[in-house]
Amino acid sequence: MPEQPAQTSPAPYDALLLLSFGGPEGPEDVVPFLENVTRGRGIPRERLEEVGQHYFLFGGVSPINAQNRELLHALREDFAEHGLDLPVYWGNRNWAPYLTDTLREMAADGHRRIAVLATSAYASYSGCRQYRENLADALAALEGEGLPLPRVDKLRHYFNHPGFVRPMVDATLAALAELPEGVRAGAHLAFTTHSIPTAAADTSGPAPEHGEGGAYVAQHLDVARLIAEAVGEETGAVHPWRLVYQSRSGAPHIPWLEPDICDHLEELHGQGVPAAVMVPIGFVSDHMEVKYDLDTEAAAKAAELGLPVARASTVGADPRFAAAVRDLLLERAATERFAAGDGPVAPERCALGALGPSHDSCPVGCCPARSPRPAAAGAD
Repeated sequence: MPEQPAQTSPAPYDALLLLSFGGPEGPEDVVPFLENVTRGRGIPRERLEEVGQHYFLFGGVSPINAQNRELLHALREDFAEHGLDLPVYWGNRNWAPYLTDTLREMAADGHRRIAVLATSAYASYSGCRQYRENLADALAALEGEGLPLPRVDKLRHYFNHPGFVRPMVDATLAALAELPEGVRAGAHLAFTTHSIPTAAADTSGPAPEHGEGGAYVAQHLDVARLIAEAVGEETGAVHPWRLVYQSRSGAPHIPWLEPDICDHLEELHGQGVPAAVMVPIGFVSDHMEVKYDLDTEAAAKAAELGLPVARASTVGADPRFAAAVRDLLLERAATERFAAGDGPVAPERCALGALGPSHDSCPVGCCPARSPRPAAAGAD
């Protein structure tokens, strides 16, 4: 790899791994994919086939893999435009290209220090720790095959990076503009994210941040506030807002974060609110849980109520998000060099809002699993 100026050097990293959830790419993939997602939970096949109907409405194809390909292209394009000579690979948790296969390929290509970007912006077990467990499982598989093991470092949470927040501001403004002019000024903003069990939310983030809602809720609230304030500055109108949830999938007796988006739309209608914009801040791309739970299910509820709604897009492959990934990578590289005595100063860490930049390495007790399992890229 040719020598690069320090400010654009990815050293000590020699590759970036885009790590995502994965999704089916045809009807025959749907149930096997859902079996991968739910492995070890004892969920009957009949229930998986029922959930699979969401995918069959879209031809059995989840948009997520196509969107990851777009992001992969955007990252490679951004890196090339800025002289960053670093290969970018892609691996999934639950469908091809599988993480273990991708790490095997990276090891065979000679990569020994890998930065990892997960397509989840917030702290939670399923959005962070579980990906770290997946990395540990993949590394164990490579070790069992006698392959050289690369070191993997997961890039920090980016929920409050300007390259994530500003595209969401613009998407919210664009969605507001889709509403009829007569209801636009009075529209409420419903910031949506994936509902998780309250017990998982309460223990999300580092241990000092544990408590009601934990880091998961606090981070989403901070992003929602940032977007709502920016939208108000742009429009000159005050748009009331609330953080709401979607895509609940657990047993009815287990408490999950509420209110659900459909219940919230009913509440808004009952209050005489003239319109609403759904802003999916909890998702990086318009994958199935956005396309079905918002564009299909919530949109149908709004139509039933006679409530005008619009839905903001996610950041997807926005060039500003690709630039944010580059910034996160170079920031972490400079941090590693500084810690090793190879850099003159610690780098600036870019973040908006009240919470500041997240930690680089997950500390002990961060987003703990129900049953302890090995995890890579952290202190435990």
